[in-house]
Amino acid sequence: MSLNIAKSNKKRVVIVGGGFGGLKLANKLKKSGFQVVLIDKNNYHQFPPLIYQVASAGMEPTSISFPFRKIFQHRKDFYFRMAEVRAIFPEKNMIQTSIGKAEYDYLVLAAGTTTNYFGNKHIEEEAMPMKNVSEAMGLRNALLANLERALTCSTKQEQQELLNIVIVGGGATGIEVAGILSEMKKFVLPNDYPDMPSSLMHIYLIEAGPRLLAGMSEESSAHAEQFLREMGVNILLNKRVVDYRDHKVVLEDGTEIATRTFIWVSGVTGVTIGNLDASLIGRGGRIKVDSFNRVEGMNNVFAIGDQCIQLADENYPNGHPQLAQVAIQQGELLAKNLIRMEKGQEMKPFHYRNLGSMATVGRNRAVAEFSKVKMQGWFAWVMWLVVHLRSILGVRNKVIVLLNWIWNYFTYDQSMRMIVYARKAKEIRDREKLEETNHWGKELIQEPKQHSPQEIQQASGQEKK
Repeated sequence: MSLNIAKSNKKRVVIVGGGFGGLKLANKLKKSGFQVVLIDKNNYHQFPPLIYQVASAGMEPTSISFPFRKIFQHRKDFYFRMAEVRAIFPEKNMIQTSIGKAEYDYLVLAAGTTTNYFGNKHIEEEAMPMKNVSEAMGLRNALLANLERALTCSTKQEQQELLNIVIVGGGATGIEVAGILSEMKKFVLPNDYPDMPSSLMHIYLIEAGPRLLAGMSEESSAHAEQFLREMGVNILLNKRVVDYRDHKVVLEDGTEIATRTFIWVSGVTGVTIGNLDASLIGRGGRIKVDSFNRVEGMNNVFAIGDQCIQLADENYPNGHPQLAQVAIQQGELLAKNLIRMEKGQEMKPFHYRNLGSMATVGRNRAVAEFSKVKMQGWFAWVMWLVVHLRSILGVRNKVIVLLNWIWNYFTYDQSMRMIVYARKAKEIRDREKLEETNHWGKELIQEPKQHSPQEIQQASGQEKK
Protein backbone atom coordinates (compact mmCIF):
# COMPACT_ATOMS: atom_id res chain seq x y z
CA MET A 1 0.00 0.00 0.00
CA SER A 2 1.03 3.61 -0.54
CA LEU A 3 -0.13 7.10 0.40
CA ASN A 4 -0.08 8.05 -3.32
CA ILE A 5 0.61 11.73 -2.78
CA ALA A 6 1.52 13.73 -5.86
CA LYS A 7 5.00 15.23 -5.96
CA SER A 8 5.17 19.00 -5.78
CA ASN A 9 7.69 21.80 -6.08
CA LYS A 10 6.37 23.07 -2.76
CA LYS A 11 7.79 22.03 0.59
CA ARG A 12 5.67 19.32 2.19
CA VAL A 13 4.29 19.63 5.72
CA VAL A 14 2.98 16.34 7.13
CA ILE A 15 0.62 16.78 10.09
CA VAL A 16 -0.12 13.69 12.19
CA GLY A 17 -3.44 14.17 13.99
CA GLY A 18 -6.50 16.25 13.20
CA GLY A 19 -7.42 17.43 16.67
CA PHE A 20 -7.59 21.06 17.76
CA GLY A 21 -3.89 21.75 17.17
CA GLY A 22 -3.47 19.84 13.92
CA LEU A 23 -6.64 21.32 12.45
CA LYS A 24 -5.65 24.88 13.36
CA LEU A 25 -2.21 24.37 11.80
CA ALA A 26 -3.65 22.91 8.59
CA ASN A 27 -6.09 25.81 8.26
CA LYS A 28 -3.43 28.46 8.89
CA LEU A 29 -1.20 26.97 6.17
CA LYS A 30 -3.96 27.42 3.59
CA LYS A 31 -2.20 30.17 1.59
CA SER A 32 1.33 29.54 2.78
CA GLY A 33 2.84 27.93 -0.31
CA PHE A 34 3.25 24.52 1.36
CA GLN A 35 1.90 21.16 0.28
CA VAL A 36 -0.03 19.92 3.33
CA VAL A 37 -0.67 16.25 4.16
CA LEU A 38 -2.97 15.49 7.11
CA ILE A 39 -2.88 11.96 8.57
CA ASP A 40 -5.41 10.75 11.13
CA LYS A 41 -6.70 7.33 12.20
CA ASN A 42 -10.27 8.63 11.74
CA ASN A 43 -11.71 10.44 8.73
CA TYR A 44 -13.35 13.08 10.92
CA HIS A 45 -12.55 15.74 13.49
CA GLN A 46 -14.38 15.26 16.79
CA PHE A 47 -15.20 17.75 19.54
CA PRO A 48 -14.01 16.11 22.79
CA PRO A 49 -15.68 18.52 25.26
CA LEU A 50 -19.12 17.19 24.25
CA ILE A 51 -18.32 13.48 23.95
CA TYR A 52 -19.89 12.87 27.36
CA GLN A 53 -23.24 14.09 25.96
CA VAL A 54 -23.04 11.41 23.27
CA ALA A 55 -22.40 8.80 25.95
CA SER A 56 -25.44 9.94 27.96
CA ALA A 57 -27.80 9.85 24.94
CA GLY A 58 -28.14 13.61 24.80
CA MET A 59 -26.55 13.99 21.39
CA GLU A 60 -25.64 12.02 18.28
CA PRO A 61 -21.99 11.51 17.20
CA THR A 62 -22.59 13.36 13.93
CA SER A 63 -23.50 16.50 15.87
CA ILE A 64 -19.99 16.84 17.31
CA SER A 65 -17.98 15.38 14.42
CA PHE A 66 -17.03 16.80 11.03
CA PRO A 67 -15.39 14.95 8.10
CA PHE A 68 -11.90 16.18 7.21
CA ARG A 69 -12.63 15.95 3.50
CA LYS A 70 -15.64 18.23 3.98
CA ILE A 71 -13.53 20.76 5.88
CA PHE A 72 -10.85 20.90 3.20
CA GLN A 73 -12.99 20.62 0.08
CA HIS A 74 -11.54 22.48 -2.93
CA ARG A 75 -8.27 23.08 -1.06
CA LYS A 76 -5.34 22.95 -3.50
CA ASP A 77 -2.27 20.87 -2.69
CA PHE A 78 -3.93 19.40 0.38
CA TYR A 79 -4.14 15.65 0.98
CA PHE A 80 -5.84 13.63 3.70
CA ARG A 81 -4.96 10.01 4.43
CA MET A 82 -6.61 7.80 7.03
CA ALA A 83 -3.75 5.97 8.71
CA GLU A 84 -1.67 5.64 11.87
CA VAL A 85 2.02 6.51 12.14
CA ARG A 86 4.19 3.56 13.18
CA ALA A 87 7.71 5.01 13.03
CA ILE A 88 9.72 8.14 12.24
CA PHE A 89 13.03 8.17 10.37
CA PRO A 90 14.34 11.74 10.80
CA GLU A 91 17.61 10.99 9.02
CA LYS A 92 15.58 10.15 5.89
CA ASN A 93 12.79 12.71 6.43
CA MET A 94 10.33 9.84 6.25
CA ILE A 95 7.54 8.26 8.30
CA GLN A 96 6.15 4.74 8.20
CA THR A 97 2.36 4.57 8.45
CA SER A 98 -0.14 1.73 8.52
CA ILE A 99 -0.68 2.22 4.77
CA GLY A 100 2.85 2.98 3.59
CA LYS A 101 5.74 5.42 3.77
CA ALA A 102 5.67 9.18 3.26
CA GLU A 103 8.42 11.75 2.91
CA TYR A 104 8.28 15.18 4.48
CA ASP A 105 10.13 18.47 4.64
CA TYR A 106 8.47 19.33 7.95
CA LEU A 107 6.75 16.86 10.26
CA VAL A 108 4.29 17.92 12.97
CA LEU A 109 3.09 15.43 15.58
CA ALA A 110 -0.34 16.38 16.91
CA ALA A 111 -1.92 13.00 17.65
CA GLY A 112 -3.06 13.92 21.15
CA THR A 113 -3.48 11.46 23.98
CA THR A 114 -4.99 8.13 24.87
CA THR A 115 -6.53 6.85 28.11
CA ASN A 116 -4.02 6.24 30.90
CA TYR A 117 -4.62 3.09 32.98
CA PHE A 118 -1.38 3.55 34.94
CA GLY A 119 -0.13 0.10 33.99
CA ASN A 120 -3.14 -1.79 35.35
CA LYS A 121 -3.86 -4.24 32.53
CA HIS A 122 -6.90 -5.75 34.23
CA ILE A 123 -8.61 -2.39 34.59
CA GLU A 124 -7.68 -1.60 30.98
CA GLU A 125 -9.50 -4.76 29.87
CA GLU A 126 -12.60 -4.25 32.02
CA ALA A 127 -13.20 -0.49 32.31
CA MET A 128 -15.09 1.64 29.80
CA PRO A 129 -13.08 4.66 28.61
CA MET A 130 -14.61 7.73 27.00
CA LYS A 131 -11.93 9.32 24.83
CA ASN A 132 -13.70 9.35 21.46
CA VAL A 133 -17.16 9.06 19.92
CA SER A 134 -16.78 5.32 19.31
CA GLU A 135 -16.10 4.69 22.99
CA ALA A 136 -18.94 7.06 23.92
CA MET A 137 -21.37 5.04 21.80
CA GLY A 138 -20.16 1.83 23.43
CA LEU A 139 -20.76 3.36 26.85
CA ARG A 140 -24.23 4.58 25.82
CA ASN A 141 -25.18 1.09 24.65
CA ALA A 142 -23.91 -0.44 27.89
CA LEU A 143 -25.79 2.06 30.07
CA LEU A 144 -29.10 1.55 28.29
CA ALA A 145 -28.70 -2.23 28.01
CA ASN A 146 -28.00 -2.48 31.75
CA LEU A 147 -31.21 -0.57 32.49
CA GLU A 148 -33.19 -3.01 30.34
CA ARG A 149 -31.58 -6.03 32.02
CA ALA A 150 -32.21 -4.57 35.47
CA LEU A 151 -35.96 -4.92 34.86
CA THR A 152 -35.76 -8.66 34.30
CA CYS A 153 -32.87 -9.91 36.44
CA SER A 154 -33.56 -12.65 38.96
CA THR A 155 -31.78 -11.34 42.07
CA LYS A 156 -31.52 -8.03 43.93
CA GLN A 157 -27.73 -8.28 43.88
CA GLU A 158 -27.64 -8.54 40.12
CA GLN A 159 -30.09 -5.66 39.80
CA GLN A 160 -27.91 -3.46 42.01
CA GLU A 161 -24.83 -4.32 39.93
CA LEU A 162 -26.68 -3.26 36.80
CA LEU A 163 -27.96 0.01 38.26
CA ASN A 164 -24.85 1.19 40.10
CA ILE A 165 -22.54 3.46 38.07
CA VAL A 166 -18.93 4.05 39.09
CA ILE A 167 -16.92 6.88 37.51
CA VAL A 168 -13.19 7.03 38.23
CA GLY A 169 -11.57 10.43 37.77
CA GLY A 170 -12.57 13.76 39.28
CA GLY A 171 -11.46 16.02 36.46
CA ALA A 172 -13.76 17.99 34.16
CA THR A 173 -14.89 14.89 32.24
CA GLY A 174 -15.63 12.96 35.42
CA ILE A 175 -17.82 15.64 36.97
CA GLU A 176 -19.63 16.28 33.67
CA VAL A 177 -20.44 12.57 33.27
CA ALA A 178 -21.55 12.28 36.90
CA GLY A 179 -23.72 15.37 36.56
CA ILE A 180 -25.51 14.39 33.37
CA LEU A 181 -26.12 10.82 34.59
CA SER A 182 -27.64 12.14 37.82
CA GLU A 183 -30.00 14.26 35.70
CA MET A 184 -30.90 11.17 33.68
CA LYS A 185 -31.67 9.37 36.93
CA LYS A 186 -33.91 12.22 38.13
CA PHE A 187 -35.76 13.21 34.96
CA VAL A 188 -35.62 10.27 32.53
CA LEU A 189 -35.78 7.06 34.56
CA PRO A 190 -39.14 7.78 36.26
CA ASN A 191 -40.76 8.23 32.83
CA ASP A 192 -38.99 5.51 30.84
CA TYR A 193 -38.87 2.91 33.61
CA PRO A 194 -41.91 3.57 35.86
CA ASP A 195 -41.84 0.00 37.18
CA MET A 196 -38.29 0.42 38.54
CA PRO A 197 -37.70 3.00 41.32
CA SER A 198 -34.96 5.43 40.27
CA SER A 199 -33.78 5.49 43.89
CA LEU A 200 -32.21 2.09 43.23
CA MET A 201 -29.58 3.72 41.00
CA HIS A 202 -26.46 4.98 42.75
CA ILE A 203 -23.79 7.08 41.05
CA TYR A 204 -20.27 7.09 42.50
CA LEU A 205 -17.49 9.51 41.56
CA ILE A 206 -14.07 8.39 42.79
CA GLU A 207 -11.00 10.65 42.85
CA ALA A 208 -7.53 9.65 44.07
CA GLY A 209 -6.67 13.22 45.03
CA PRO A 210 -7.98 15.41 47.85
CA ARG A 211 -10.41 17.41 45.66
CA LEU A 212 -12.23 17.53 42.34
CA LEU A 213 -11.04 19.69 39.41
CA ALA A 214 -7.41 19.78 40.53
CA GLY A 215 -6.57 22.06 37.59
CA MET A 216 -8.90 24.80 38.85
CA SER A 217 -9.01 26.83 42.05
CA GLU A 218 -10.10 25.38 45.38
CA GLU A 219 -13.13 27.66 45.28
CA SER A 220 -14.34 26.22 41.96
CA SER A 221 -13.54 22.72 43.18
CA ALA A 222 -15.66 23.22 46.30
CA HIS A 223 -18.61 24.57 44.29
CA ALA A 224 -18.46 21.64 41.84
CA GLU A 225 -18.43 19.17 44.72
CA GLN A 226 -21.37 20.92 46.39
CA PHE A 227 -23.38 20.87 43.14
CA LEU A 228 -22.78 17.14 42.65
CA ARG A 229 -23.66 16.23 46.23
CA GLU A 230 -26.90 18.21 45.91
CA MET A 231 -27.64 16.15 42.79
CA GLY A 232 -27.22 12.91 44.72
CA VAL A 233 -23.77 11.85 43.49
CA ASN A 234 -21.69 9.87 45.98
CA ILE A 235 -18.21 11.46 45.96
CA LEU A 236 -15.22 9.52 47.29
CA LEU A 237 -12.01 11.59 47.60
CA ASN A 238 -8.50 10.32 48.43
CA LYS A 239 -9.60 6.88 47.22
CA ARG A 240 -7.53 4.91 44.72
CA VAL A 241 -9.04 2.17 42.54
CA VAL A 242 -6.75 -0.85 42.32
CA ASP A 243 -8.84 -3.53 40.62
CA TYR A 244 -12.15 -4.60 39.12
CA ARG A 245 -13.21 -8.21 39.65
CA ASP A 246 -16.46 -10.15 39.86
CA HIS A 247 -18.38 -7.02 38.86
CA LYS A 248 -16.90 -5.08 41.79
CA VAL A 249 -14.67 -2.00 41.82
CA VAL A 250 -11.97 -2.57 44.44
CA LEU A 251 -10.42 0.37 46.30
CA GLU A 252 -6.99 0.47 47.91
CA ASP A 253 -8.50 0.29 51.40
CA GLY A 254 -10.40 -2.89 50.50
CA THR A 255 -13.79 -1.26 49.91
CA GLU A 256 -15.80 -2.86 47.11
CA ILE A 257 -18.57 -1.30 45.03
CA ALA A 258 -20.74 -3.62 42.94
CA THR A 259 -21.30 -2.36 39.39
CA ARG A 260 -21.39 -3.42 35.77
CA THR A 261 -20.92 0.16 34.56
CA PHE A 262 -17.29 0.99 35.32
CA ILE A 263 -16.29 4.26 33.63
CA TRP A 264 -12.60 5.23 33.57
CA VAL A 265 -11.75 8.90 32.96
CA SER A 266 -8.85 9.09 35.39
CA GLY A 267 -6.19 10.51 33.12
CA VAL A 268 -4.46 10.48 29.76
CA THR A 269 -1.03 9.74 28.34
CA GLY A 270 0.56 10.94 25.13
CA VAL A 271 0.15 8.86 21.98
CA THR A 272 3.44 7.04 21.45
CA ILE A 273 5.44 6.64 18.24
CA GLY A 274 7.04 3.20 18.20
CA ASN A 275 10.68 4.00 17.47
CA LEU A 276 11.10 7.32 19.28
CA ASP A 277 14.00 7.23 21.73
CA ALA A 278 12.89 6.95 25.36
CA SER A 279 14.97 10.03 26.23
CA LEU A 280 12.55 12.12 24.15
CA ILE A 281 9.53 11.10 26.23
CA GLY A 282 8.73 13.21 29.27
CA ARG A 283 6.11 13.28 31.99
CA GLY A 284 2.76 11.80 31.02
CA GLY A 285 4.18 10.07 27.93
CA ARG A 286 4.52 13.45 26.19
CA ILE A 287 7.24 14.26 23.65
CA LYS A 288 9.80 16.81 24.83
CA VAL A 289 9.94 19.99 22.75
CA ASP A 290 11.78 23.31 22.95
CA SER A 291 10.19 26.77 23.09
CA PHE A 292 9.44 26.56 19.34
CA ASN A 293 7.66 23.20 19.74
CA ARG A 294 10.56 21.52 17.97
CA VAL A 295 11.29 17.97 19.12
CA GLU A 296 14.57 17.90 21.01
CA GLY A 297 17.52 17.12 18.75
CA MET A 298 15.54 17.46 15.51
CA ASN A 299 15.48 20.46 13.18
CA ASN A 300 12.33 19.83 11.16
CA VAL A 301 10.18 17.66 13.44
CA PHE A 302 7.69 19.41 15.74
CA ALA A 303 5.05 18.35 18.26
CA ILE A 304 2.07 20.38 19.47
CA GLY A 305 -0.91 20.02 21.76
CA ASP A 306 -1.45 17.27 24.30
CA GLN A 307 1.19 15.04 22.70
CA CYS A 308 4.06 17.35 23.67
CA ILE A 309 5.53 18.77 26.85
CA GLN A 310 7.33 22.10 26.79
CA LEU A 311 9.35 22.99 29.88
CA ALA A 312 10.83 26.25 28.59
CA ASP A 313 7.86 28.41 29.67
CA GLU A 314 8.80 29.77 33.11
CA ASN A 315 5.12 30.22 33.97
CA TYR A 316 4.53 26.48 33.44
CA PRO A 317 7.68 24.68 34.66
CA ASN A 318 5.90 21.30 34.63
CA GLY A 319 4.46 21.77 31.15
CA HIS A 320 1.31 23.41 29.87
CA PRO A 321 -2.14 22.09 30.79
CA GLN A 322 -3.55 19.61 28.29
CA LEU A 323 -6.32 21.89 27.06
CA ALA A 324 -7.72 22.70 23.63
CA GLN A 325 -6.66 26.34 23.83
CA VAL A 326 -2.99 25.34 24.31
CA ALA A 327 -3.09 23.15 21.19
CA ILE A 328 -4.85 25.85 19.16
CA GLN A 329 -2.36 28.54 20.15
CA GLN A 330 0.60 26.26 19.42
CA GLY A 331 -0.82 25.29 16.02
CA GLU A 332 -1.39 28.92 15.09
CA LEU A 333 2.12 30.01 16.09
CA LEU A 334 3.79 27.02 14.41
CA ALA A 335 2.12 27.89 11.10
CA LYS A 336 3.65 31.36 11.32
CA ASN A 337 7.04 29.94 12.34
CA LEU A 338 7.14 27.53 9.40
CA ILE A 339 6.53 30.45 7.06
CA ARG A 340 9.25 32.43 8.86
CA MET A 341 11.69 29.54 8.43
CA GLU A 342 11.05 29.45 4.69
CA LYS A 343 11.75 33.18 4.52
CA GLY A 344 14.97 32.81 6.49
CA GLN A 345 13.54 34.66 9.48
CA GLU A 346 13.87 33.75 13.14
CA MET A 347 11.07 31.79 14.78
CA LYS A 348 9.16 33.17 17.75
CA PRO A 349 8.96 31.16 20.99
CA PHE A 350 5.63 29.97 22.32
CA HIS A 351 4.07 31.69 25.32
CA TYR A 352 0.72 30.38 26.49
CA ARG A 353 -2.09 32.89 27.01
CA ASN A 354 -4.47 31.46 29.57
CA LEU A 355 -7.97 32.38 28.42
CA GLY A 356 -9.65 30.71 31.39
CA SER A 357 -11.17 27.34 32.17
CA MET A 358 -14.64 26.04 32.89
CA ALA A 359 -16.60 22.88 33.61
CA THR A 360 -20.31 22.15 33.68
CA VAL A 361 -21.95 20.01 36.32
CA GLY A 362 -25.50 20.04 35.01
CA ARG A 363 -28.54 22.17 34.33
CA ASN A 364 -27.84 25.74 35.52
CA ARG A 365 -24.72 24.51 37.32
CA ALA A 366 -21.15 25.20 36.19
CA VAL A 367 -17.89 26.74 37.34
CA ALA A 368 -15.73 29.12 35.31
CA GLU A 369 -12.51 31.05 35.85
CA PHE A 370 -11.19 33.94 33.77
CA SER A 371 -7.98 35.46 35.13
CA LYS A 372 -8.99 36.71 38.59
CA VAL A 373 -12.72 36.40 37.95
CA LYS A 374 -14.46 33.26 39.23
CA MET A 375 -18.07 32.39 38.50
CA GLN A 376 -20.39 29.56 39.40
CA GLY A 377 -24.01 28.64 38.88
CA TRP A 378 -26.34 29.79 36.10
CA PHE A 379 -24.15 32.53 34.58
CA ALA A 380 -21.12 30.23 34.41
CA TRP A 381 -23.33 27.59 32.79
CA VAL A 382 -24.49 30.03 30.09
CA MET A 383 -20.88 31.05 29.45
CA TRP A 384 -19.96 27.38 29.06
CA LEU A 385 -22.77 26.88 26.52
CA VAL A 386 -21.75 29.92 24.45
CA VAL A 387 -18.03 29.10 24.39
CA HIS A 388 -18.57 25.49 23.35
CA LEU A 389 -21.24 26.28 20.78
CA ARG A 390 -18.92 28.77 19.07
CA SER A 391 -16.11 26.19 18.96
CA ILE A 392 -18.07 23.49 17.11
CA LEU A 393 -17.27 23.14 13.41
CA GLY A 394 -19.96 23.73 10.80
CA VAL A 395 -23.15 25.79 10.85
CA ARG A 396 -25.29 22.65 10.62
CA ASN A 397 -23.62 21.12 13.67
CA LYS A 398 -23.98 24.34 15.65
CA VAL A 399 -27.71 24.47 14.87
CA ILE A 400 -28.26 20.80 15.75
CA VAL A 401 -26.39 21.12 19.05
CA LEU A 402 -28.28 24.30 19.96
CA LEU A 403 -31.65 22.71 19.17
CA ASN A 404 -30.72 19.63 21.22
CA TRP A 405 -29.80 21.80 24.17
CA ILE A 406 -33.01 23.83 23.93
CA TRP A 407 -35.13 20.67 23.66
CA ASN A 408 -33.36 19.00 26.58
CA TYR A 409 -33.63 22.12 28.72
CA PHE A 410 -37.36 22.63 28.33
CA THR A 411 -38.43 18.97 28.21
CA TYR A 412 -35.98 17.61 30.81
CA ASP A 413 -35.34 14.83 28.33
CA GLN A 414 -32.41 13.22 26.52
CA SER A 415 -34.04 11.88 23.42
CA MET A 416 -31.37 9.66 21.81
CA ARG A 417 -31.99 6.59 23.98
CA MET A 418 -31.57 3.83 21.41
CA ILE A 419 -29.32 0.80 21.75
CA VAL A 420 -27.57 0.46 18.40
CA TYR A 421 -24.90 -2.18 17.95
CA ALA A 422 -22.62 -2.06 14.92
CA ARG A 423 -22.50 -5.36 13.06
CA LYS A 424 -20.28 -6.59 10.29
CA ALA A 425 -21.88 -7.40 6.95
CA LYS A 426 -21.06 -11.10 7.35
CA GLU A 427 -22.78 -11.22 10.75
CA ILE A 428 -25.91 -9.66 9.24
CA ARG A 429 -25.93 -12.17 6.38
CA ASP A 430 -25.44 -15.06 8.81
CA ARG A 431 -28.31 -13.78 10.96
CA GLU A 432 -30.61 -13.51 7.96
CA LYS A 433 -29.66 -17.00 6.87
CA LEU A 434 -30.28 -18.30 10.39
CA GLU A 435 -33.75 -16.80 10.46
CA GLU A 436 -34.61 -18.74 7.33
CA THR A 437 -33.68 -22.06 8.91
CA ASN A 438 -34.84 -24.06 11.88
CA HIS A 439 -33.29 -21.82 14.57
CA TRP A 440 -36.43 -19.71 14.79
CA GLY A 441 -38.79 -22.60 13.96
CA LYS A 442 -38.70 -24.04 10.49
CA GLU A 443 -42.42 -24.77 10.69
CA LEU A 444 -43.24 -21.05 10.72
CA ILE A 445 -41.71 -20.33 7.34
CA GLN A 446 -42.17 -23.63 5.50
CA GLU A 447 -44.45 -23.75 2.49
CA PRO A 448 -47.65 -25.75 3.29
CA LYS A 449 -47.40 -29.37 2.18
CA GLN A 450 -49.41 -30.26 -0.94
CA HIS A 451 -51.52 -33.45 -0.40
CA SER A 452 -52.54 -35.80 -3.18
CA PRO A 453 -56.28 -36.49 -3.92
CA GLN A 454 -55.84 -40.04 -2.59
CA GLU A 455 -54.49 -38.72 0.74
CA ILE A 456 -57.38 -36.28 1.03
CA GLN A 457 -59.95 -39.00 0.27
CA GLN A 458 -58.31 -41.37 2.77
CA ALA A 459 -58.32 -38.69 5.48
CA SER A 460 -62.01 -37.95 4.80
CA GLY A 461 -62.87 -41.63 5.13
CA GLN A 462 -61.10 -41.80 8.50
CA GLU A 463 -63.09 -38.78 9.76
CA LYS A 464 -66.40 -40.46 8.77
CA LYS A 465 -65.45 -43.56 10.70
